[in-house]
Formats: sequence, structure tokens, C-alpha cells
Amino acid sequence: MAKNLLIVESPAKAKTIAKILGKDFEVKSCYGHIRDLEKDDMGIDVNKNFEPHYVVPDEKQKVVKELKQLAAKAAEVWLASDEDREGESISWHLAEVLGLDPQQTKRIVFHEITAPAIKKAVENPRRIDMNLVNAQQARRVLDRLVGFELSPVLWRKIGMQRSLSAGRVQSVAVRLIVEREREINQFIPEKSFKVEALFSAPDVNGKTVTFKAEGPAKINNHEAAEKFLQQCVGATYKVQQVEIKPAKRTPAAPFTTSTLQQEASRKLGYGVSKTMLLAQKLYESGYITYMRTDSIQLSDTALTDIKQEITTYYGNEFHQPRKFKNKNESAQEAHEAIRPTYMSRHTIDEPDTKKLYELIWKRTIASQMSDAVFEKTIAQIDISTNHETLTASGEVLKFEGFLKVYLEGKDDEDDEDSEKNLPPLSQGQILTFQEMTATEKYSRPPARYTEASLVKKLEELGIGRPSTYAPTITTIIKRNYVEKKDKEGTQRQLAQFKLNSNNHIEKNILSEITGADKGKLFPTDLGILVTDFLKQHFQKIMDYGFTAKIEENFDEIAEGRIQWNKMIQNFYEPFHENIEHTLENAERAKGERELGIDPESGKKVVARMGRYGAMVQIGSTDDEEKPRFAKLNANQSIETISLEEALNLFKLPRTLGTYEDAEVAVNVGRFGPYVKWGEQFISLPKGTDLSEIELNEAIKYIQQKNEADAPIGVYQNLPVTKGKGRFGPFIKWNDIFINVPRKYNFDVLSPNDIRELIDSKLEKEATRFIQQWPQEKIAIENGRWGPFIRFQKKMLKVGKKADGTKYDAAELSTISLEDVKAMIEEQVPNAFAKKAKAAAKKTSTSKVKSKK
Repeated sequence: MAKNLLIVESPAKAKTIAKILGKDFEVKSCYGHIRDLEKDDMGIDVNKNFEPHYVVPDEKQKVVKELKQLAAKAAEVWLASDEDREGESISWHLAEVLGLDPQQTKRIVFHEITAPAIKKAVENPRRIDMNLVNAQQARRVLDRLVGFELSPVLWRKIGMQRSLSAGRVQSVAVRLIVEREREINQFIPEKSFKVEALFSAPDVNGKTVTFKAEGPAKINNHEAAEKFLQQCVGATYKVQQVEIKPAKRTPAAPFTTSTLQQEASRKLGYGVSKTMLLAQKLYESGYITYMRTDSIQLSDTALTDIKQEITTYYGNEFHQPRKFKNKNESAQEAHEAIRPTYMSRHTIDEPDTKKLYELIWKRTIASQMSDAVFEKTIAQIDISTNHETLTASGEVLKFEGFLKVYLEGKDDEDDEDSEKNLPPLSQGQILTFQEMTATEKYSRPPARYTEASLVKKLEELGIGRPSTYAPTITTIIKRNYVEKKDKEGTQRQLAQFKLNSNNHIEKNILSEITGADKGKLFPTDLGILVTDFLKQHFQKIMDYGFTAKIEENFDEIAEGRIQWNKMIQNFYEPFHENIEHTLENAERAKGERELGIDPESGKKVVARMGRYGAMVQIGSTDDEEKPRFAKLNANQSIETISLEEALNLFKLPRTLGTYEDAEVAVNVGRFGPYVKWGEQFISLPKGTDLSEIELNEAIKYIQQKNEADAPIGVYQNLPVTKGKGRFGPFIKWNDIFINVPRKYNFDVLSPNDIRELIDSKLEKEATRFIQQWPQEKIAIENGRWGPFIRFQKKMLKVGKKADGTKYDAAELSTISLEDVKAMIEEQVPNAFAKKAKAAAKKTSTSKVKSKK
């Protein structure tokens, strides 16, 4: 048995460190946090200085038990969780749960998992930093207070599902997306004409090349555009002035967490969560330094290694040492930027992390390389007829410097600014004219946020920290406040006037696609409704400056300058008063928008949120006739739907005709658009315009469905069909769905394959249930770790007998339903009580009030 027990968060990290430390250390993983706040009654005693009540969750009991046993046998326990507030908190929880003295237990930290870094950390242990622990504890407690007290307000005042939630950072992130969408909706494009002329001149080799020059900044209408070209008929074009000046471009700093997320999105198309998952793998495998950092500094050792790589592979002239300084004063300067642990490792073999590793390597190397040097030329060209000026600009790369390795991406993909090479031009030179165009252009609305640009904005505002960005974005999408999706553009016509070299002006009509978006964040109607409600009643929580100030308070706690529970108290007292005031006085939010009057019935038409999402309503509950309702299509929104579009929704279901003696109709259901053929329902792609679809197209979907549902075989005289569902490919036999593992060729399943799959499923199902009560939705099943109770969709433990011993399989096969219900009641209080929703909500409210 090793005399030292060293505990880290993840198994991959444990494996890498174990190889470095050898037999004197046993390295074990705690699999992240081992404790969290109780879920019942908030887990915080607001009357006792916001004392948190922590518990070890069921899924961590086994890990904790094993660690306790190992800690009891070890001569010394070392805690080696990550060096950030989250990691410090994990170490403190481990010390508490394992019965270790936080003031005596050795705590080691490192920024990279390499032999020198690990050995140096072991030689220089420290104690648990309670200031960092308290900063994390303050964040957790404050976020729990906000979520626990604010979410029930949403349930009461908005309703919908109990899945509604609010959070200090997530609600502000949604607000950013909502406000950007409204900017786009309210944007009125301005029209102008862009003048461009093409000329030809000899290059340095005497070869004739073509280059472009731009005209006056803005020509606002057709008449002015055509007039400008008419003035240029028969003109000569002379170079009036040539200005040549040196220019340089400097490399970007090494990666922080947020800049890595942004660049991986631009260059690799990765979402924020995927980037962090892959970066975590790289770190735990020892390939890169710690990936949660807001520092842009590099260690002296790293700078030496980088210099060696640059001079070896590119030459001395490409090396330019730089020290970057954080603009963010709260950045943890003790940390390093994200970089490869060994700069000599230019790539790695792992296919899933290879691209991200190479991106990090290139950015790190480039940060210490020379500036790229350009020669920029700007030529002013005089038009003889109207003496207006055209401008041609271009640049020549004189020394590529860091561009040999890396160029930072941009969020706005607009190549119009890219500079082109110009031929040598001299003052007084007469140019050969080819053509001139004046093309209609429209100003663009602000761009919707991508995951990466949202992270950038949150960072600019000082909201959140490196560890919070990925979970925040995941949460707002999961809660259905925001959707990440593509949007198809619409075609728009543009006018263009063209002056040819033969002095003839012609008018053309061009077209462009406008409004298209790919992988952008769109607010849902629910997200808009919740945001408006919170902005109206909880201005401080939704204020960008206030949210950033909270982050600064956490930083002050981490530095030991303020007490964490005093900071929480200053926040909580006015916040709780606001909660009670809103519960008592705020009206229920409906998110209604009046669209107009239905011409047929004369009744009011409104778009609003309903139980299952956004919908349109004709009439009201006060009318003699019941109101009529229609669900909005996936590409429609309460904010933008017109009266005409709303009334079209009531034309559904729409009958298209008949196919094989059965009626064919289209409609929208809870799960989207569909074709109804006889008694069959066939799903249509999301966004399908049901007002446009015709019978022939619907028949194609019916035929595709019939082909997919056609039997692929027979087993015991019953047909076998196949399909692809939420959990992958499956076959269906006798109303049983059977997943098809990858080892089978799903496209070509043989009779033997089908028999194997069905027999295996039947064998498994035969031993699955110990007892079943289908009407009660209760069963006792055999699971991977032993018998368990399935109650509705919950998986619950089997309780113990009165003498404290476990039930065996034989006893469970005869246990009564009443005894099983008692076990369920212990884990799910009031599971079988008649539910009174309003009463339940009142109870939850009074709980909060009693804590004032």
C-alpha cells in the first residue's frame, strides 16, 4: 500500500499523474464535486448567516466510501484539485468529508500535468486557501438564493411548465440575446449605391493587370447613381497622388478561456461546451496547461521553449519576445495563458483533440513572433469630366512574420475590407478604363450572437468568469429560452448601373440573399416573455452593471478583503423584499400582442404564450363562443407575426385531396407539421410551409414513410420493421422496440441478425421485471447494480426490511404493493396524495416568507 494518497478530480488526470509520481503515491479521482447544497428547503439557513447545508449525493456515496477507506490507511493525504476557486472548494469539501484538518492537509497545485510541474508541486505544498473557498461558496449560495426564490415567482406569474428558472448570469445572457433580436427586428435598412471602377495597368513585369478603385462614399438614390455615371462618359482617369507608407500587424495574445472558445468557434465551428470538453481532455492528458484561465501571461520556461522552436524552424528574424498584460484587473496573474506543455510537440495523434491542440500551438507560437510588415499604397485618381476622386488601395506583404503560422479570425465575415495588391502607379499616370458600376447596397442590422460572440460580450461586460460561460449557454438553451439554429434568407433585388469602356450605360437587376444565419442564437417567445417580466420587476438582477459588480465582490472575497456572508446579506435583504412584493402585486404575464381584427368574425386576434408554447387566439373567454386557437410555426414569433400570417394558421387542417382512397390533409401538432393520411400521421420537416405544400409533395412523404415501415423480415409469423429514432437505429417486432448495436449492418440486416436481436431482447425482458403493477406505473426491476423500484419515470432505491437487512430477489417477488408504495413515499413525499397545484405553490411561498 502506498503511504501517500493523492486525490484529483478526474480519472484521466489521476492516470497521467500516477505515471509521474510512481509507487510512493496512490492517485485516486473524486470525480468532481463530492458535496452540494441540499435540494430541499434551499439548503441555506438565511437566519444563521446564510449557513450552507451540504450533503453527499447518492451517486457519490460509493466514491466517498472508497476514499475514506484509503485515507484511513494512508500515512498522508494530498489534495490536488485544480488551482481555481472551484478546485479549492473541491479540496475543502474533501477535507471536511474525509475528516482531514484543512490547516494541516497538504494541498498542491500546478498549471500543467508534466513531470517537472507535478514534482515541483509536491516539493512545495501549501494549505487550503479559505478565501478562494469562500469566494466559490458565496457564488454557489447567491446563485441558489436567486434560483430558489426567483423561479417560483416565474411559475406563479408566468405558469407554463415548472421547468422555468431564473439565474443571476443566465437571465442577463438571455437579455443580451433578446435585445439584439429586437434591434434586428426594428432595424430599417438604409439604401445607397457603391461606385467601383476597374482599371488596367502594367505590373513590375510589364504584364497588364486589373485593379479596383472606389468612388464617393455615399450616393443615396437611383437618380444620383445614374447621373454620376453619366458624368463619367468620355472621361480620362489620371493618377493624382500616390501615397506609400509602411504598416504592420501584431499577433494576438495567447489564449485565455474565452478567446479559445471564440477562436475555436470561428475556425473549427465548435460550440463552447465542445471546446471546453476537448480542452479538458488535452489538459488531463498532459498536453496543455490549465484551460480555465483569464491570464495572457506565459512563464519564463515557456518563453524559452517558444524561442527555441521559432529560431529552429523559422529563423532568428521571426522571433520577437513579448509580454502581454491583461486589461482585466481581476485576472489571476499567477496563472498562465493556455499553451502546450511542450512546445516541441507540434501536433498530437488523438483525432478528436488534434485540431484544437494545433490551434493552441499555433496561437502560442505566433504570440512570440515578429510583426508582419506591409507596404500600403493609396492612390487618388482624378476623373476629368466632373473632377470627382476615386481611391485605389492595396498592400504588399514585405515580411510575413507571425502570419507564417497564424492569423486571428473575425466574427463578422465581411471580406470587402481585404486589401488587394496594386500594380506600381505614378503621379500623372493615365489609366486604361474598363468599366464602372454603381451597385445598390443596403446597410446591415447588427449580427445575432454566436456562442463565441456571446462569451466575448459577457466578458466585456465583466459578467461571469471562465468556468461559467459554457454551463450558462447550455442552461439557457436547455431551458428553451434560446435556440441555436440556422435561418434561411430571403431574396432581394438590387439595381446596378454599369458604364462600359464604349461609354454605354446599361441598367441591370441583380439579386442577393439577405437575412440568412447559420448557428446563431435566437430568443424563443418564452425567453422574451421571461426577460420582459424580470426586467419589469427585478431591474437590479437584470442590470449588466449590477451583475458585473457582484463578480467584483466575489473577487474581493477571494482576496480576503470582505466577508462572504456579509456580502450575501447586503444582496439578499432587498432582493427578498422584491420577491415578496412581486408575488403579492405583480400581474400574471401573458406576453400578449394584439394583431388586429378577424374580418370573418369581427373578433380580436392576439398572439400570446399558451400552455404548449406560442399561439394565436381569435376571440376571448368572455365571448359566447369559445375562442379558437392555432399554434405558431417554428419560424414564427409573437413579436413579428402579422395578422395575415396569423389568420393563415386557422386555415389548417388543410385538405389536399385523396391518395389510395384515403383523405390527405396537413396540419400542425404539438411536435410540428405533419401529413394525415387516413389514420396515419407522417411528420414533415420543421419549418415546412403548410400553405404551399401540394398533394404530390405530401404523397412523396407518405411513400417514403411506407417504404421505411415496410417489413424487412418475419419472426414467429409476425412482421419486423426498422427505423431510426431518438436513441439510434432500431427494429420493431410485436410492438417491441429493439436497439440495433453498431456491430450489425443496419442497412442490410439478415434473418439471422433479426433472430439474434429479438431473442436477446426477449431473454433480457424475461429477467428484467421482478414484479409489475402497470396501472400504478410501478415496477421492481433488475438493474445493473441490483434491484430497484421504477415509479413513473423515476428510478428509486429498494428500502430495507424492519431488521435493517436487504431484501433478496425471492422476497421482492412476493412483496406487497403497499410495502412498495411505502418505500416510494419515503423517497418521494406525497407521491400518492391528490395534487393541489395552487396549494403546493402557496406552501413554497410561505416557506420563503418565514425566513425574512
